[in-house]
Parts: sequence; structure tokens; C-alpha cells
Amino acid sequence: MASSAATSSRPDRPARPNLAFRRLRGQRSPAEFAALIRRAALEIGEQVSCDARYIGRVEAGEIRCPNYAYERVFLHMFPGRTLTDLGFAPRSSVRGRRARDTENAPWTRTTNPADATRETSGACEPYVTQDPYDPHHPHDTYEESDVLRRAFMTGGGATVAAATLGPVGLARDASAAQRPGRRVGASDAGALEEAVRRIRLLDDRHGADGLYRRAAAPLRAAYALLDAAATRQTTADRLYSGAGELAISVGWLAHDSGRFDDARSHYAEALATARMTGDPGLEAHAFCNTAFLARDAGRPREAVRAAQAAQRVARPVGSARLMSLLALREAGGWAGLADRVACEQALARAQTLFERGPSEADPEWMSFYGEAELEGLEAQCWSTLGDWPRAARHARRAAELQDPHFTRNIALYTAELADDLARGGRPDEAAMAGMRVLDLLEEVQSSRIQTMLAATARVLAPHRRASGVSAFLDRYASLPRTT
Repeated sequence: MASSAATSSRPDRPARPNLAFRRLRGQRSPAEFAALIRRAALEIGEQVSCDARYIGRVEAGEIRCPNYAYERVFLHMFPGRTLTDLGFAPRSSVRGRRARDTENAPWTRTTNPADATRETSGACEPYVTQDPYDPHHPHDTYEESDVLRRAFMTGGGATVAAATLGPVGLARDASAAQRPGRRVGASDAGALEEAVRRIRLLDDRHGADGLYRRAAAPLRAAYALLDAAATRQTTADRLYSGAGELAISVGWLAHDSGRFDDARSHYAEALATARMTGDPGLEAHAFCNTAFLARDAGRPREAVRAAQAAQRVARPVGSARLMSLLALREAGGWAGLADRVACEQALARAQTLFERGPSEADPEWMSFYGEAELEGLEAQCWSTLGDWPRAARHARRAAELQDPHFTRNIALYTAELADDLARGGRPDEAAMAGMRVLDLLEEVQSSRIQTMLAATARVLAPHRRASGVSAFLDRYASLPRTT
């Protein structure tokens, strides 16, 4: 590997640790993460000599921008992200050798495996002379333009959603709040609460994939506001509650787009905020989403415990609908543990609580939870337990009951229906449902739904001769793949 001087033109400047890359490693050791990278490289025909030392240098900030071979591997491992998202400096901002010879050189595939691992091998590392530490040349514009470029290339309704989200005015408010003598007031709390509503609205219609990175800006601004002095205690309470809810919303966007480690971090941040301020509603919400994430991440026992914790703290809130949803989260965990009896008991409790109806105590964030969501979550339980006909009945009912405003949920329930029908031996009906999902994907971007559809396509592949299956598989195969 190249020395740190090869990747920075100022060896006397202290390296900035790459915390984003460290978070991606999660609980794995450096050696385990290096092995994952080597396997991912083989999947795309690359060969990199990644080891624990390389991981350590990246996390220490010594390697500010990887060579092209590593770049291709990282973007393959973490689809939808840029080098900036992974904690690296933009390539255009990194200086080094051979700048004049290589900055305009065309991209070529590495042919020598040995070259693929060197940070300074030939044209693999084109550099320019812009200094990212120079305040007159901020490199934030690179990240912003890259977000817009990807949104433009994606197309569809989610493009508009991503472009219009922006910082929702919070960045300006947070910057102003840090000026000496300026105190945070009700208008700042209102801007924060509006940001939460806007993110939820866009997610309801377009899904998470096009929104996650854009939502990070208002979240950073929200926590900046917490460091400013509030004019009143009621304003401070609104700010903390709003920041916690925003962390959950951003965590959900990460969750739904498959970034489970990021989601876990955001949910934990919200949970800490709730406990600092003694907010049982926010704490219940954070535990609720943590339970859902644990279920999706294959940790059903954690899902049960988190859902039960949520129910304990939610009792003082006085919302039967909230308790109903939390019972469903618990049911999902029991289903993952293959405990049918405990799952059925939790489902029955959820239904009984739901039938008590809405109340003034219902949290604002629960606007999505109606009969359709109840049916949809029950369908997921029966699907996990392998009862495909029962799962299909509930999934079909969920799709039929869903308010047209919640486009993403309609696509989700229909994808669940397609998969249940396919696994239940009804390939023709599954193909029809799959076609409806493909129609909805023109305006919804959700990795969760795409993953479900991919599983359905695999189940249907042996049934290509069944009515409609071939057309579905061909259309599915023509979908653009995110790289």
C-alpha cells in the first residue's frame, strides 16, 4: 500500500478519521471486513489485496480517496452511495502525483491485479490541485452536484422528491442560531416539525431510496439547534422532540433503503434523546422502529424485546392504536422465532386494541397506521411462518384498503401478495400482482420492495410457461439495476 504521503499533499496535516467507513464495518473485525471486501471484488471480476492494515489506514484517514479498483468494489458493496457517502474525499479534491498526465485520462479497467491494490498506480489515481482544506474552495459542492446528478439520472417522481427536499430551511436556521446573542424560538421548532412532516410525506409517496442522503442535512441542522439556547422551556422540549422524531424518520429512510447499520445508529440517537428529556412517546417510537429493524435484520429475539420495551414505556401515552402497532411489532418477532402460538396471541391483542378506535392521544407519526397496515403486517407474520394462503389473503386485503396517497405502501403490500402467491403455488396470479408492482416502481424507489420482487422472480423462474409469468420475468429483467 502507498504511504499516507501518497494520498495527501500535506504530510504534516493530521489525518481526519473516516468515521463513516468505520460505521460500515459495524461489529466485524478489520480482518473480517477485509475478507468481505475481497469476496465482493471477486463478484465483479476485480482482485484487491485488502487486509486488516488497509482497513485501519482507511479508518484512520490515511487513505483519503481509494484507487479505481477499490472504488468499484466499494460501490458494488454499498449500492446507491458515493465515495463521499463512504467517508472519502471527492476525487476531484485530492492532490497527488501525475496530475497533469492523468486528470483528463479516460477511465480504464485494471488489467494487472497487482496494480489494483496500489493507491498510486499509474492512471488509477488522477488528481487535481484543488485543496479541500482551502476555505475558498469548499468541496461540499461536489457532493451536492453528485446527489443532483444521480437524482437526474434516476428519473421519475422520486427525482422531484429528492430535489425538493433540500434542508427544508433548517440549515439556515441552525447557522443563524449559532450567532452570538441569537436565541432559538418557536419558529425554529416549527421549521423542525415541518421538516419531519415533509420527509414522511415524500416517503409515503416515493419511497426511501431517493431521499435518504438528502434528509441528512436537516438532521444535522436539527441537532445544531439543540446546542443553542431556547427562549422557553416549551420551545426546548419541542426542539428535542422534533430532533428525535427527525432522527427516526431519517433512520427509517436508511432502514427502508437497506442501510441497516445507519438506521440502527439513527434509532439509537432518537432513543438517547427521548431518555434525556423523559419523553415516553418518542421513546416508544424509537423502540418501535428498533423492533422493526431487528426483525428485518434477522434478529427476531431482539425484535420481541424491543417491542415489549416499547409497550412498557407507551402505556402512559394512552393510545390504543399505538399499543396495537407495538403488539404487531412483537408478533413479527415471534414469527421470526417460529413461535406460532406467541405470534397468534400478539396478533389477537393487536386486533383488539385496534378495534378501540383512534383517540386524541394517537401520535402524529402514526398517520400511516390504519386497517391496511394492520392487514399488511399480519400478512408478513403469516408469510414468515410459511402459511402462504393466509398471508396472501391479508396482503390482498391490505392493498385493497390502502389510501391511494400511500403509493409506497400499495407497492409494498402488492409485492408481499405477489411473493405469497408465488410461494403458495399460484404463479399466474403472482405474475399479475408483480406486474402491478412494476407499474408502481415508476414513481416509488424502495430497496425493500425491489428485494421482495427479486425473490418473487426467483420463485417464478421455473414456472415461465404459466400464464403471464414469462411477460413478468422479461419485464422485471429489463429493470435498470442500481450500481
